[in-house]
Amino acid sequence: MSEFLRLAPALAAGAGLGAIFFGGLWLTVVRGLASQQPALWFFASLMVRMAMALAGFYFVGGEDWRRWLACLVGFGLARLIVKRLTRPPVHSDDARTPGTRHAS
Repeated sequence: MSEFLRLAPALAAGAGLGAIFFGGLWLTVVRGLASQQPALWFFASLMVRMAMALAGFYFVGGEDWRRWLACLVGFGLARLIVKRLTRPPVHSDDARTPGTRHAS
């Protein structure tokens, strides 16, 4: 249990880095598609997000591969959470299209 407590801050930091990275990606797509210069949005966002993620991983991981792994797991969990939170809403009319056969 003490090993988990030692790695919990790295897991939390990875989740924070992932939330910033993937939340920033979602924001970039939303803003970039409505922009006059989407390439600038996508390129600048990629550079900033990658620099932050790499610096964060380097700072959190240090010289311990277990902290790197915990940070990576947190990063992946944040990806799943951001993906779920940014999913477009499903309307009840769109859920079933005519012609689909489902057991109800």
